[in-house]
Amino acid sequence: MKTAMNKRIITIIVIIAIGGIGGFYFLTNKSEVKTTTSQDLAMRGVKMTIYKSPNCGCCDGYADEMKRQGFDVTVVPEYDMRAIKEKFGVPAGKQSCHTAIVGNYFIEGHVPVEAVKKLLKEKPAIDGIGLPGMPTGTPGMPGQKLAPYKVYQSVKGKTSSFMTI
Repeated sequence: MKTAMNKRIITIIVIIAIGGIGGFYFLTNKSEVKTTTSQDLAMRGVKMTIYKSPNCGCCDGYADEMKRQGFDVTVVPEYDMRAIKEKFGVPAGKQSCHTAIVGNYFIEGHVPVEAVKKLLKEKPAIDGIGLPGMPTGTPGMPGQKLAPYKVYQSVKGKTSSFMTI
């Protein structure tokens, strides 16, 4: 009888200890807990349409990241991406694999979310922004950032620097 009672007490102590350690870890390990900030909430529900080749996986990765950032993303598979880029005024020589539309702006390629947020916050009188090519470490692209990302802005086909990240 005494042995059974001791086992119960030990079991209860172990359960309490595990719960206490787990609770302490949860409360003190802030680096592992992602919290929603007002910046994340600023993109919640903003509609983004992404036109992409049906076979492009990196474009799906970009769409997934924009969804995680709060955008309401619609992906449109498109076989004639050249026509999409012409329709929205994406400059030749500055194109990438997919074209996103947010409001009246185009967002060409794997543009980091910081640039998209800046665009939507400042609302400049431009046609859109882009990041040519498929740089490693950008949303949807594997690998680490190897160099600064030079995001351009476009007004009627003429480009200039929007920001460097």
